[in-house]
Amino acid sequence: MKYDSLIKNGSVVFHDEVKKTNLAVKDGIVVEIGDDIDGEADVVWDAEGQYVFPGLIDVHVHFNEPGREDWEGFSTGSSMLAAGGCTTFFDMPLNGVPSTTDLEALQQKGKIGEEKSFVDFGLWGGLVPGNENDLAPLAEKGVVGFKAFMSPSGNKEFAAVDDNTLLNGMKTIAGLRKILALHAEDGTMVQFLQREKERQEKFGPDDYLQSRPIAAEWLAVRKAITFAEQTGCSLHFVHISSAEAVEEIQQAKKRGLDVTLETCPHYLLFDHEHTKKLGAVAKCAPPLRELSDQKKLVDLFLKDQIDFVASDHSPSPWSLKEDETNFFNVWGGISGGQFTLMAIIELSVRYRIPFPKLIHWTSARPAKRFGLDGKKGEIAKGKDADFVIISLKDSFTVEKNSLLQKHKHSLYVNHTFPCKIFATFQRGKLVFDNGRIRASKPLGQWLKL
Repeated sequence: MKYDSLIKNGSVVFHDEVKKTNLAVKDGIVVEIGDDIDGEADVVWDAEGQYVFPGLIDVHVHFNEPGREDWEGFSTGSSMLAAGGCTTFFDMPLNGVPSTTDLEALQQKGKIGEEKSFVDFGLWGGLVPGNENDLAPLAEKGVVGFKAFMSPSGNKEFAAVDDNTLLNGMKTIAGLRKILALHAEDGTMVQFLQREKERQEKFGPDDYLQSRPIAAEWLAVRKAITFAEQTGCSLHFVHISSAEAVEEIQQAKKRGLDVTLETCPHYLLFDHEHTKKLGAVAKCAPPLRELSDQKKLVDLFLKDQIDFVASDHSPSPWSLKEDETNFFNVWGGISGGQFTLMAIIELSVRYRIPFPKLIHWTSARPAKRFGLDGKKGEIAKGKDADFVIISLKDSFTVEKNSLLQKHKHSLYVNHTFPCKIFATFQRGKLVFDNGRIRASKPLGQWLKL
């Protein structure tokens, strides 16, 4: 038989074991798994001494096209993700102009993604004051779910929700059988604390951290859960940074709520001391926590109290990071989408986490949560041939010239990972190979859910 791709001799990471075997791909699908596959292929990859992981599913990135492609667009952003082993991503609705809060904006963004993305993608819709009537049309056209901010988003085009908008939105989204993703920090608290710092003329990294305390995250999580209990809305909490918030969400799960949470690799690998040392590249919201709080979050991660990981790749031109006198004015976003999978492998190596458990955080659970598990999330016959070829015999030190994102600044520069990504296959097609995008044209499909 003539296959499109053949992966030979790799240690394949399945959902329950790691097994040395071969994978054959035809028409984008895994058609054979076994030791004695016969046939030729257009692309043959000998993965001897390497691991074959299912492609990462990153449910939280910010590609700011249309309108702010100079920050990051689908072409550079998807190239960066492919280099990091990501084969499916979900783009957030807020930083484009227009934001993805109505049907016209959704169709405009989807068309751009289909023309430019090197890997598959889905699109979040937005919940903002005044767009309640837009939610049903967005749902009918296949948005992943809806995203809302409980504190200012930093983008004038995407306003935070008030309590009335949040309750009404939750009721509508529940009726549409969609998921609401929430940036959970209490807006009243963080704005009050920032004003207090500004009144005292305190503008440093310590002051920024103190203006966005764990209490603000926990309070917003608790309010959202309380509202969900009244409306029946399914929730997903993005970039959770504290053990207190994780524990509140886990208690809600025990009461029967349909709720999940993600954290980001930067909360698991870095802490507030890195913010003080590295400055603007380490600013995010919620902020990197004190080491003692970070250790609590890592402990809950190791106890499998966190559903999955996502990058929250939030890029910007360096001009928005340059204010050295007032940390509050620095754009709050970490550019790190290229390193999510390697970061989780680093944690796996450090804490001796079996690789089959690791892929639940990186692919299987995201696929199941958002209805993609029929074709993505694991390596299995009949599913999409989304693979990542990884070596643990090689390490990878991040340099600026190895960043495939548009702007060459990142918290991860000079960080060394105990692994290296050699190749990424999107539905059986070689997209990324040893430092370069190999696809002759964008291959990404818009996944309407």
